[in-house]
Amino acid sequence: MTSPHASCRWQPNRREFLYVGLLGTVGLTMSDMLRGQAHAATVGQLGAGSGKAKSVINIYLPGGMSHQESFDPKLNAPVEYRGPMEGIKTSIDGVYFSENLKETAKIADKITVVRSMTHGEAAHERGTHSMFTGYRPSPAIQYPSIGSVVSHELGPRAELPPYVLIPNMPTPYAGTGYLGAAFGAFALGSDPASDSFSVRDLTLPSGIDAQRFAARREMRSVVDAHFSALEKSDALDGMDSFYQRAYAMISSDKARAAFDIKAEPKNVRDNYGRNAAGQRMLLARRLVEAGVRFVSLTYGSWDHHDNIKRANGTQMPNFDKAYAALIRDLDQRGLLDSTLVIVNTEFGRTPKINGTAGRDHWPKVFSIALAGGGMKRGFVYGSSDATGGEPDANPLGVEDYAATIYHQIGIDPGKALMTPGNRPQPIVKDGKVVRELIA
Repeated sequence: MTSPHASCRWQPNRREFLYVGLLGTVGLTMSDMLRGQAHAATVGQLGAGSGKAKSVINIYLPGGMSHQESFDPKLNAPVEYRGPMEGIKTSIDGVYFSENLKETAKIADKITVVRSMTHGEAAHERGTHSMFTGYRPSPAIQYPSIGSVVSHELGPRAELPPYVLIPNMPTPYAGTGYLGAAFGAFALGSDPASDSFSVRDLTLPSGIDAQRFAARREMRSVVDAHFSALEKSDALDGMDSFYQRAYAMISSDKARAAFDIKAEPKNVRDNYGRNAAGQRMLLARRLVEAGVRFVSLTYGSWDHHDNIKRANGTQMPNFDKAYAALIRDLDQRGLLDSTLVIVNTEFGRTPKINGTAGRDHWPKVFSIALAGGGMKRGFVYGSSDATGGEPDANPLGVEDYAATIYHQIGIDPGKALMTPGNRPQPIVKDGKVVRELIA
């Protein structure tokens, strides 16, 4: 075999054909995701998406954010229910948020707050499963996340993965379930808030320059030609498509640029905040602007069983600044109407402050926020009772929540997908689109 730096065509011998594993040295560890895209193209599953939302940013706050210390303060309740924090007026007449949402209060007229989210799962894992999939957990089947369904149904756009996680997989329930690993997310592998941030799989490994990478691509094409001559099949066509997508993503200037957060002006990065919340949300904006369909990011740990005032005060201000900056930025760029921004968490917190000045798990009622993507602006949907213990009006279950999200993306929530046992399974079972949320 000639030097990998040589420009002449590689002429492999039998031994070299068997050494296909050397191609792994270019770092193609996004293979499962790209195989799924190739498969989707092969079987004709890629679609344009006919919904109002062309992209989704899912902001997940793990641990169970307190609704009383965020979007649904109980200012008139007795102190043991009201808690230690004050409220703040918002840009919606008569609506208050908790005191650490100062910037979000100013952009409340651009978002919808749901104060009546509800399910019955008080354990972290089960609540997380419910919010990521739209299903209660089952021992008989692993359901796919909304992001993986989007990947399966709509596929990639603009040489970018359809589903991206910032920075990593937060839970197995953000995964592919019965759809299989092919429709998993592309996880960054590092935090964009870090000075050393780089995206794995988009940077060629040490010792592999552009010329050598091109030579390896040449080697791949010869291997493909050899085995295609032996056995022409749809499966081989799909693998060829897989590798083409892999090479396209690694060599694409557009893909590299989308992930290059350092290209943002200094003042924009400052506006979001030079921290995990700010830089993750800023990168999410860059990705949907470039063409990624579904970005899911995590921030913080909201399991505040102790001293909720101090814990909330440590994390909420950074979230508040970043979230308000994201909504303003999308709006100013003309992207908010086509980008659905979701703020969710696995459940809320108990109505009554506990003995350690915190709140415990409470799935009966909690708050989420929806913005853009065809949702109403300046709207509060549903309510909780006077102490924040039960839905008082318009309870929103996870099935209806998920059905509404899919509808806005342009995916029929009632469509049946096939499980590995060749059984049809609806994307959402018995979910109804909540028209009152939609503009």
